[in-house]
Amino acid sequence: MFAVLDRYILKELIGPFLFSVGLCSSVGVTAGVMFELVRKVTEAGLPFSTAVQVFLLKMPDFIVLAFPMAMVLATLMVYSRMSSDSEIVAMRSCGISIYRLVIPALILSLFATSLTFLFNEVIVPRSNYQASLTLDSAVREEIPKFQREHIIYPEFGKVRILNNPEDPDDDKTESRLVRIFYAESYDGDRMSGVTIMDRSQTDLDQIVLAESASWNPTEQTWDLYNGTIYLISPDGSYRNILRFQKQNIQLPRTPLDLANRKRTFSEMNIAEATEYLNLMKESGDQDRIIKTEVRIQQKYSLPFVCVVFGLIGAALGTHHRSKGKATSFALSVVVIFAYYILAFLMGALGIKGIITPFMSAWIPTIAGLIVAVFLLFKASSR
Repeated sequence: MFAVLDRYILKELIGPFLFSVGLCSSVGVTAGVMFELVRKVTEAGLPFSTAVQVFLLKMPDFIVLAFPMAMVLATLMVYSRMSSDSEIVAMRSCGISIYRLVIPALILSLFATSLTFLFNEVIVPRSNYQASLTLDSAVREEIPKFQREHIIYPEFGKVRILNNPEDPDDDKTESRLVRIFYAESYDGDRMSGVTIMDRSQTDLDQIVLAESASWNPTEQTWDLYNGTIYLISPDGSYRNILRFQKQNIQLPRTPLDLANRKRTFSEMNIAEATEYLNLMKESGDQDRIIKTEVRIQQKYSLPFVCVVFGLIGAALGTHHRSKGKATSFALSVVVIFAYYILAFLMGALGIKGIITPFMSAWIPTIAGLIVAVFLLFKASSR
């Protein structure tokens, strides 16, 4: 009987779930993409065929966002209908608990979770990136796969501070900005207008100006061309000026990696975001490191929102006896709004460093699960 029950409830859930996915994704892509594309078609001369292509490429992103919303709407509609038709009462009179009745909703929500993770890892990053390239190439005629101007790489590190020159044991180390790499432009091969400020030594700073620079993969160094090195004394005066036609400098290739990376977090999967995080760690930029860690944790936690919404929708549906679908939709909006407000606040706290990246991403999910369990407990105790 239980297998028949599962098939029955799942069959009831699938239709509203697919309808809700279509509804939510259509509304989202219309509000988030279509209006902007129409403006570009009319004002920037974007070809209509390109606008359609970009619209289709952005669809997977909004379908993923629609999965959790569809779960809460579908479960609310189905379980509310079953409750209003006294099916829930009949099943419970046969000894079937509320926890057993929500298992089909849990199965569907786990399936939606798997789909969300699959889309976010395989489809959405590529489609978003291709949409950006397609749109920019059509509007600007060309877009390089690298950052063309103003490449800045700050490097942080531990520096030894000499408190007492006669007593080395009295020295200490502190973390500070040790080097800044700046290039005015990058053509995909060489960087031009290069300036390097080096503060890695406690008793000597230097400024390197070069007409151009390129990465030497064989020597793992930077080759600088036609430049000048200014050696600066601790009192701020020039100690020496050295001119060169070619100079090798030991620096990480991170500036090149940063210049070649042109993707936002929505255009990266977890592996690519982790690679970007490693680049940020090399620079020591704590703000970017924390933000990237938060985004990575959110990529893990987001798919499980489907489980949270599915359980909450099922629990609320067993309480709700009205046959009106408008009420189910209103309750869905309240649940979705409350969750994403909490997720936004936790994300902001995580980026500010007030709470850990793990907590900022997972607190909304854990809180949602606690609410779902509480609602299910109340429903089962009636």
